[in-house]
Amino acid sequence: MAESSRIIPARITSVLFACTHNSIRSPMAEGMLKKLAGTTLYVDSVGVRDGAIDPFVTAVMAEIGVDLSRHRCKTFDRLEDTSFDLVVSLSPEAQHQAVELTRTMACDVEFWNTFDPSLVEGSREMRLDAYRHVRDTLYRRIRNRFGLEQAAI
Repeated sequence: MAESSRIIPARITSVLFACTHNSIRSPMAEGMLKKLAGTTLYVDSVGVRDGAIDPFVTAVMAEIGVDLSRHRCKTFDRLEDTSFDLVVSLSPEAQHQAVELTRTMACDVEFWNTFDPSLVEGSREMRLDAYRHVRDTLYRRIRNRFGLEQAAI
């Protein structure tokens, strides 16, 4: 992919995605934006509470060439860097925590309320389809928000 297709708004140099456990939605978003934006952005993700990467996440992300097998879940209090231009929260709990975090730093916060696919019951394929739907929804939203419409994974 050509660098010219990676046009990020100039003032955004770092993005933090946040969800409840840093095990499904925020690692998906982090992995996709890293792949789409390359080195033009610093991207990280966190959760409100400790979690472990969901195996369905690694499976559906591998389908699009994003390897999350080495992802280690972390919480807000274990962030190595708290200087972000933008925090994107993907769950109501994460939104509350993001607002608290930004009380002490100049940063924009956006709330992208995103369905938790772990709530879906059924066959393995039905559950994977729910994870794919969340992945694809986040993918479209990320491409649009960060001006990466021409970029592809």
